[in-house]
Amino acid sequence: MDEIKNFTNLKTWQHHYQIVLEIYKITATFPKDEQFGLTSQLRRSSASITANIAEGFGRHHRKDKKRFYIHARGSNTESQNHIILAKDLGLIHENIFQDLFDRLSEGRKLLNSLIRGLDKFSE
Repeated sequence: MDEIKNFTNLKTWQHHYQIVLEIYKITATFPKDEQFGLTSQLRRSSASITANIAEGFGRHHRKDKKRFYIHARGSNTESQNHIILAKDLGLIHENIFQDLFDRLSEGRKLLNSLIRGLDKFSE
């Protein structure tokens, strides 16, 4: 197993980073009147996932790490909510929605594994 020296080595960060890139591309096609609405909300919630993973990685204490990974999980769920809304408003097609929703669900599992891994150790 390779040593994890940077947050970019974390599988869960890599997984979510690809989702963030795709969300930025998809939201670029949203109507201009959504620029400060759903476009902004979806971009911020998805980018928050990777930002919280990175910040958690940089924390020294397991309790701090866990708190940021839990925040990342919350942002993952928030992003799922926003893509449901985008689908129901007709801003993304069903197949794109399903792919993103499934990938976010997989990312949530990766985050849960990361959190559980921290629980195995005591401070």
